[in-house]
Amino acid sequence: MKKIKNLNKETLALVWKEDNLFVAKSIGVEIASQGKTKKEALANLEEALELYFEKELPSPKLSPYEDLSLEKLNISYA
Repeated sequence: MKKIKNLNKETLALVWKEDNLFVAKSIGVEIASQGKTKKEALANLEEALELYFEKELPSPKLSPYEDLSLEKLNISYA
């Protein structure tokens, strides 16, 4: 019988509103989810990530982002 390990991972997520839904996208893994509220979108993303990592063997590496920030840029173009 396989021994099951209880693993914990930490990742970052971006959340934004798109029409009437909130979108939550993981930064470390290319997974996204949505919900009617920000809280629901994050809960749905958490569930999707748990299912993703549950099936991954060996444990996938997350992106090395540690101090991530979202910055606004003003650009000029022709």
